[in-house]
Amino acid sequence: MEELSLRILDLRSPLVYMQTQTSPPDNHENYTGQEELLFCYELDPAQSSALEPERGRLLAALAFIGCGAKNGNGGKTVSLPAGTYLFAQRRQALGKNEWLDIAVEQQKECLKNKLRKQYEPQPSLYVRYLFEDGSPVTQLFRPAKNL
Repeated sequence: MEELSLRILDLRSPLVYMQTQTSPPDNHENYTGQEELLFCYELDPAQSSALEPERGRLLAALAFIGCGAKNGNGGKTVSLPAGTYLFAQRRQALGKNEWLDIAVEQQKECLKNKLRKQYEPQPSLYVRYLFEDGSPVTQLFRPAKNL
């Protein structure tokens, strides 16, 4: 796996999706890019602030799933709100085990390095799948409160 570089992203506009009830598969390695997908997870409060989080206990609950709102069929919308995020991206469709490893490393890096004095990771995680420049992409957004 490529080395993680901790990045801060200032998302200026929300990304809006149509809420769906589909359950998330553990593996998106075969993601074809027909629709963008957004998963929002609530994180366990104790694990989400731990320097060495227990990987298996980090995710508390799936808050919602959104899919591309291109059609605008009048259903309920959900969003990745505008704001400041710890951000990671891989140019491939990652399964849950792989992106969860990245989320743990992202949290550890933030809490260990100097960014800890500027940003505090919040207890939620957004995982976005999209198709860009001819290949699938997996993005992780962890809200970060400016201190």
